[in-house]
Amino acid sequence: MKAEGHPDYHFITVVMTDGTEYQTRSTYGKEGDKLVLDIDSSSHPAWTGGTQQLDRGGRVSRFKDKFKGFV
Repeated sequence: MKAEGHPDYHFITVVMTDGTEYQTRSTYGKEGDKLVLDIDSSSHPAWTGGTQQLDRGGRVSRFKDKFKGFV
């Protein structure tokens, strides 16, 4: 197998939404980079059971803009 066929697998720091950090191995970025999460298991309604809106100007907003005044 060719040596250049696999991406570099190194340690990065993941920063959760509550500020906690942990190290893991990943192909993201370079050795020592930080991956700051916008949504994680402590803030996403799929895990929290909440009804908070996480639309960040995406599909729901475009749908509402497209069909406002339709009815």
